[in-house]
Amino acid sequence: NLKIGMHNPKETILEINLKHVKHNFDYLKSKLKPSINFLAVVKAFAYGNDAITIAKHLEKIGADYLAVAYTQEGITLREAGISLPILVLHPQTSNLKKVIEYCLEPNIYNKKVLKEFILVSKSENQKNYPVHLKFNTGLNRLGFGIDDQDFVIEAIQKTQFLKIKSVFSHLAASEDLNEKAFTLNQIEEFRLISKNILSNLDYKPLLHICNTSGILNFPEAHFDMVRSGIGVYGFGNSIEEQKNLIPIASLKTVISQIHNLKVGESVGYNRAYKSNGVNRIATLPIGHADGISRIYGNSKGYVVINNQKAPVVGNVCMDMVMVDITNIECKEGDEVIVFNDVFTAEELAESAATISYELITSISQRVKRKIVE
Repeated sequence: NLKIGMHNPKETILEINLKHVKHNFDYLKSKLKPSINFLAVVKAFAYGNDAITIAKHLEKIGADYLAVAYTQEGITLREAGISLPILVLHPQTSNLKKVIEYCLEPNIYNKKVLKEFILVSKSENQKNYPVHLKFNTGLNRLGFGIDDQDFVIEAIQKTQFLKIKSVFSHLAASEDLNEKAFTLNQIEEFRLISKNILSNLDYKPLLHICNTSGILNFPEAHFDMVRSGIGVYGFGNSIEEQKNLIPIASLKTVISQIHNLKVGESVGYNRAYKSNGVNRIATLPIGHADGISRIYGNSKGYVVINNQKAPVVGNVCMDMVMVDITNIECKEGDEVIVFNDVFTAEELAESAATISYELITSISQRVKRKIVE
């Protein structure tokens, strides 16, 4: 990755601003007591940015832990020289030897994975290998059930191969204050489970349940560690909190060509757009292979040219998007903003009835990343 200052692109690029990463990290840390650990989530190529660059920066500015979804993501970070502890949130049993080989820490979320990891740890001559126990308190995705507690306690007490590094759960609706009662019930359930697990151990694992919105909305549930993904990347899941965070990425492209359409002329595949007057249409070198899904076609979505919104016309192509510039002063070679810290990915996603997470994690790795120090 080329490290640069801000500049106008000559091609499609994703600029990643590391100062904004630090701003968001510092803001979220300011909500915590000094003793509370900060786990930064860098799964999915660091939410579509650049996992190695972001992880190295987070290590430098003081993150205590990292988390990825899958084992290979953790291996990539280890091979890049990252030494922070890395929690693998969704390990598959076929990869458990690799987890140990690369000093990763698995989430143990059901009986099958627990049994398998005990066997693998034994075969690899491990003792007290750090693992994380996840309990389901209402998200109903991954996690042991409440009724599994006795099984987990007995299995852990019997083995010398594993040691519990943390006990955790995941909030389902911490950003939605209309669901506050549900979230408080999750927190209380986690409290009871944790108390039971800890009472059967002669050491104290870390406890954590808060995601980004949990950090901001439920300070009473910060426990020993918090996890932040979307917040690190500059999204606060609320209008109020968005003022305190800065999106770290700017997706930029350029105008490749301008066409003037006459009445009845069409744009793109399936003639999805037909002109009802004289239109100016700009073609951009970005498409659904770059992460701009077809849901953004036909006026669901826009780009920004010279501070004006240019709606997408016709169907998004694999490598190109066409936009209406009839009322915008611009020329071929001009900069185009798909999203940045002013015209945000959240707003663009909402224009097509989706969410920022989906848009930013979809940005293809063929899009050149430019790191702004």
